[in-house]
Amino acid sequence: MPRGSSPKRERQYEHIKESAQQRGQSAERAKEIAARTVNKERARSGESKTASRSSVRDMSSSERGGRRSHRGSQGPTKEQLYNEAKQRGIDGRSKMDKAELERALGR
Repeated sequence: MPRGSSPKRERQYEHIKESAQQRGQSAERAKEIAARTVNKERARSGESKTASRSSVRDMSSSERGGRRSHRGSQGPTKEQLYNEAKQRGIDGRSKMDKAELERALGR
């Protein structure tokens, strides 16, 4: 986290990092996801010195995540379904497509 970050952003970073790791991301990838997300939120709220146009004008990270995690666009991604199947110990998950993973998970 950048120096001078608020305690709220520190908590947000840790929460996102832990969530990514629970979904099966590597520690390095989880750190990257958390840092990018928090930096974008800092830019959107005016907490950073510089901000790209896409950071300020694009939809917020939490809004985008909410659209994917619930039956938004096409629902959860195949990767999200695979990770859930992995946590539940479903056999044959690596050979399943998205529809098969959804059926195996009871969706």
